[in-house]
Amino acid sequence: MIKNPSSKRAVKFTESVIREMTRICLKHEGVNLAQGFPDFPAPEEVKEAAVQAIRADLNQYAITWGEPNLRQAIAEKFAWYNGVTIDPEKEITVCCGSTEAMISSLMAIVNSGEEVIVFEPFYENYGPDTILCDAKPRFVTLHEPDWHFDEQELKKAFNNKTKAIVINTPNNPTGKVFSREELQFIADLCLKWGVVAVTDEIYEHILYDGTEHISIASLPGMRDQTITINSISKTYSLTGWRVGWAIAPSSLTSSIRKVHDFLTVGAPHPLQEAAAAALQMDRNYYQTLAREYEKRREFFSQVLEETGFRIYRPHGAYYIMTDIGHFDFSDDVAFALHLVEKFGVATVPGSSFYSRSSLGTTKVRFCFPKRMETLEQAAERLRKFKEAQKTTPR
Repeated sequence: MIKNPSSKRAVKFTESVIREMTRICLKHEGVNLAQGFPDFPAPEEVKEAAVQAIRADLNQYAITWGEPNLRQAIAEKFAWYNGVTIDPEKEITVCCGSTEAMISSLMAIVNSGEEVIVFEPFYENYGPDTILCDAKPRFVTLHEPDWHFDEQELKKAFNNKTKAIVINTPNNPTGKVFSREELQFIADLCLKWGVVAVTDEIYEHILYDGTEHISIASLPGMRDQTITINSISKTYSLTGWRVGWAIAPSSLTSSIRKVHDFLTVGAPHPLQEAAAAALQMDRNYYQTLAREYEKRREFFSQVLEETGFRIYRPHGAYYIMTDIGHFDFSDDVAFALHLVEKFGVATVPGSSFYSRSSLGTTKVRFCFPKRMETLEQAAERLRKFKEAQKTTPR
């Protein structure tokens, strides 16, 4: 018998609830509105670029921290869209998706016993990432309905042990887009305490209602205290390709590259070539992307409200957080399982986005990066759920 088969780190967190809901959805042949991936095609020119790279035999190891043409494309796009000039030779690390970019970055800068501030509700990887660094997550609540943070609570979270703060804007799961004023408040605290802002900007082009995406690295003094993480997954509908990157000053990049090298060696070579082509697409693509997602947001928000859900209207990303407290269920997990098992619609229990599950027991998250036919199918199933609520005692 193996003695102590699980490490002390591994027992501190669970498997992904989001991916588990996908497996349950497949079992019940449901509509997957749990895991945030599109069910429509990626841009043809990007797929063709990957095919051409494979046929050109670019199938061996790429340069560990990223092919030069991809790093150059990342630098050019970061300059025109995010307003920050970077050195593609010394300040970019290409990783296996933003997931690996995040853990590589945190492992590169965070020491055992240090603290990482995480806003909650949070994307479920951030807590485990901190634990895997043998650090302590310090959670600061985003308060509904507008998901604001309390300035005094955030101030109190900073201390001499704080090494980093994780910011996700536009935010998963809430759809919050952090304002310039909010980011400046965070930046001032980072500069005061010498803290690194690790910012996940994967939904940067999916914006609604006239909101503006602002990279905290563009604020005065923050270029050299920020790690900006992104990928091709969401913007170009390529979640399965696993090509992402971390942008950081060279003083941080050297450590990120070392961790990345020994975690994964490198991202897939031909897909890096195609990623470069994606980043060089006509800029009108991004306006079209946002408009198409806004149509989906409007349609599915209306569906949810019509079928009895109380929604928190997102201003970015492609998720809708909902309140289910008025439905007669014991908690969010019971509700989510009932919805997928009985009506074939998969969502994510809200408690999986909180350090204290009690904060999320009246919430579930839906995602809408789907074909309109898929969303219409989900709508029909949700209408059946609504009718069942009228007739079935619980």
